Amino acid sequence: MENITTRTIEVNPVTRIEGHGKITVHLNDDGTVDKAHFNVTQFRGFEVFTRGRDFREMPVITPRICGICPVSHHLASAKACDAILGVEITPSASKLRELMHMGQFIQSHALSFFHLSSPDILFGFDADPAIRNIAGVAQKYPELAILGISMRKYGQEIIKTLGSKKVHPWHSIPGGVNRSLKLDERDEMLQGMPTLKLKLKDTIELVKKYLEEHADLAKKFATLESSYLGLVKEGFLELYDGDIRLRSPRGRITDQFSSKDYYKYIGEHVESWSYLKFPFYRPLGFPHGSYRVGPLGRVNACDDISTPEASAELANFRSMTEDGVVHYTLYYHYARLIEILYAFERAEELLNDPDIMGSDLRVSSREINREGIGVIEAPRGTLFHHYQVDEKGAIEKVNLIVATGNNNYAMNKGVEMVAKENIRGTEVKESVLNSMEHVIRCYDPCLSCSTHAVGKMPLQVTIVDPRGEEVRTIQKD
Repeated sequence: MENITTRTIEVNPVTRIEGHGKITVHLNDDGTVDKAHFNVTQFRGFEVFTRGRDFREMPVITPRICGICPVSHHLASAKACDAILGVEITPSASKLRELMHMGQFIQSHALSFFHLSSPDILFGFDADPAIRNIAGVAQKYPELAILGISMRKYGQEIIKTLGSKKVHPWHSIPGGVNRSLKLDERDEMLQGMPTLKLKLKDTIELVKKYLEEHADLAKKFATLESSYLGLVKEGFLELYDGDIRLRSPRGRITDQFSSKDYYKYIGEHVESWSYLKFPFYRPLGFPHGSYRVGPLGRVNACDDISTPEASAELANFRSMTEDGVVHYTLYYHYARLIEILYAFERAEELLNDPDIMGSDLRVSSREINREGIGVIEAPRGTLFHHYQVDEKGAIEKVNLIVATGNNNYAMNKGVEMVAKENIRGTEVKESVLNSMEHVIRCYDPCLSCSTHAVGKMPLQVTIVDPRGEEVRTIQKD
């Protein structure tokens, strides 16, 4: 059989994402693209080295998977531990956990949009890399840069207030939480919210204007007609607790099932060229059962959003297409800002709820079930923590399906689509390389979550001839 893949272009690592990965483009003899891969080059060992630990330690151990979204792992782990104890936590504990979760969404989404993705939107994919970064944004759009910093700070202060630290907090424990909220802390959170929410709306208008002015680009840029997966509660967008819903590319609800039954419906495919697994919907198999998660996945999966301002923005979002399902990958940014708006509104609801000031924070139990599952919506998508323990509570088996992994297939297809459209031969423009990277930024992957190791920082493009010898290397600082 003829080997049609003769040359390789390597982008290593992908920049302005959390973690380390690379893009490899395989060329045919005529210089056209045969295939492209988003290679995740880190390896995570948390599922192995936590074996033998007491399950009660997991909400403290698993946040160390990542410094960007430790809250998500902290909460998913605590929910799995609640299930092992066989308890339902108190309303006060549940709402305090959700409040921290809203802080996580605000700070994480703000980082993704303002710091990592906005340079491409504000300056263009083909702008000089010297200005196409957060420093360039700060120089030309100082108010936007300050807003991004302020939103991150606001979300992180919520996390710090409840969990003592902005990174790797300790607040949720098996059966509840370990700290209540003080009145002055609540009032301070409420006080800082209105101004940020108002400025966020201005940013949403900026993104809507960009998408309108670049409608042709938005419609074709790595657009993928896929299924969408996310948590819902009574059909509404849900980030902390709910059923898992899968919606088809045409808007039909394919399936909806309890979080505790996820393994009956979600499988994991493995490819030799990546340490990141490929989750899929079992009844459809791989790759047909692949789906997308995260902001675009959630707003497509739900029927509506329970808070008024985010609901109104969702209605406008869905007006972009006839059937209300938006497949445009660039619209991840719009959906991400809608979720920040929801997080502000939901945090305000929680802060005004009498239960949030309650002191009944923990439920005790001597029961040890042999299995516990915790599912939550991390900023990047649906996160699964599944623990199996012995009769004393020691971990025997752990399975983690991280949010980023759910989008693995879509990220690879998106990169390949951009590569096939723009690459002919080994001479590749910097703007094309950045366009491939921006596909990844749309999904805001957290590769530190999906795997765990060190990587190289310079961006490197390597071209290899048919004999496997390196003929050209391009390195971008």
